[in-house]
Amino acid sequence: MSKRDYYEVLGVARNASADDLKKAYRRLAMKHHPDRNPDDKEAEARFKEAKEAYEVLTDQRRRAAYDQFGHAGVDQAAGAAGGRPGGFDPGEAFGDIFGDVFGDIFGGGGRRSRSGVFRGADLRYELALDLEQAVFGTSVNITIPSLAACATCQGSGATPGSGTSQCRRCGGAGQIRVSQGFFSIQQACPSCHGAGQVIDKPCTACNGRGRVQQTRTLAVKVPAGVDEGDRIRLSGEGEAGQNGGPSGDLYVEIRVRPHPIFERQGADLSCVVPVGFAAAALGGSIEVPTLDGEVTLKIPAETQPGKVFRLRGKGVRPVRGHAAGDLYCRIDVEVPVNLTAEQKRLLKSFNDALAADGDSHRPRSRSWKEGVRKFFEQLGS
Repeated sequence: MSKRDYYEVLGVARNASADDLKKAYRRLAMKHHPDRNPDDKEAEARFKEAKEAYEVLTDQRRRAAYDQFGHAGVDQAAGAAGGRPGGFDPGEAFGDIFGDVFGDIFGGGGRRSRSGVFRGADLRYELALDLEQAVFGTSVNITIPSLAACATCQGSGATPGSGTSQCRRCGGAGQIRVSQGFFSIQQACPSCHGAGQVIDKPCTACNGRGRVQQTRTLAVKVPAGVDEGDRIRLSGEGEAGQNGGPSGDLYVEIRVRPHPIFERQGADLSCVVPVGFAAAALGGSIEVPTLDGEVTLKIPAETQPGKVFRLRGKGVRPVRGHAAGDLYCRIDVEVPVNLTAEQKRLLKSFNDALAADGDSHRPRSRSWKEGVRKFFEQLGS
C-alpha cells in the first residue's frame, strides 16, 4: 500500500513553517489519538500516519531528502533515527498547548527560570482613620507581620560557608515532564522549585527557606483628602524576595470611620441641622459646624423640614488637588417634647387659630389631602 504525501497528510503547503507543521499535527493528534478513539483501527492508523509525517518534515535533513526523492529518500533513515529524529517527543506538541496558555506566568514559553530568583509577595493593610485625619492628612505608625530575608544566611537559605549541588530529581534542568493520558506537560521540579540546584546544608535559622517571619513597624504619611478605598503604595515594604529577588510592595487601603455629624460623598459633606419649630416658622440664624469651625446659617421664615442649604467651599479638598467641595445642611424641624400644661394650652390655642383659617397655613397638608381624594376617586371608578 503506497503512502500518502506527508504534506497532504498534515494538510499544509510544501513551504509550511515549523509552527504550521506543529499546529497541523497537534490538531490531527488530538482528533485521532487512540486514547480518544478506543478500538478504532482507522483512527489509530491516521494518528501514526500524522506522527510519521510530522517527524519527517520537522527534521531539516530528512525533509530535504523527502522533498527531493519522496518516500524513498527517508524510509532507510527512519530506522536509524529510532522514530524520533532530532530527539522529537510527540508529547511535546501537547506540552506547547500549556506553554501558550501559561507562558506569561512561568516566562519563556512556560519554562520557569532556573535561577530560582523570585519577587516577594505584595501585602495589603487596612488603615482606619477618623474623618478629620482623612481630610487634613496625618502620619501614623502601623505594625505588620511579614516575611523578611534571614539575617543569618542573607536570604540564600544555606548555612554560611556551605554551597549547593545539582538536583537529582531533575538533573539540574529545574523542570520535570508529567504525562497524563496523551497530554505531556512540563512543570517546575518540586524538589528544587525550578532552581536546578539544592542546598547542601540548610540554614538552621530559617530551615533553608531564606526568609523568616517578623513584625515591623512602619510610618505611613497619609496625604490630605484621602477617601474610603484609596490606596497608598509603599514600594519594597512587602515580603522579601527569594534568592536575592526584589521585595514586594505594601498597599495601605484607607477606611474612614463613621462621623457623628458629617457624611462624605466624594469632595462634598452633608449634615443634618435640627431647627426649632418657632425658628423654622419665623426665621432666624443658627450656628452650624464645619471642618474649619462654626459658621452662621440664616434660616428664612417658613422653612420646611428637609430644606437643604449649600455652603460653598466648606467640603473637602480631594487628594488629587481639585477645588474643595461643598457642605450641604439639611433642615430637620424639631417637635417640642416635655411640654408643661401652660405650653400645651398655648400650643392648642395656636393650633385652633390656624385651623380657623382652613389649610391656608399648611400648603403641604392641603396638597396631600387633594392627592388622597384623587386616589380614592380613581380607585372607585
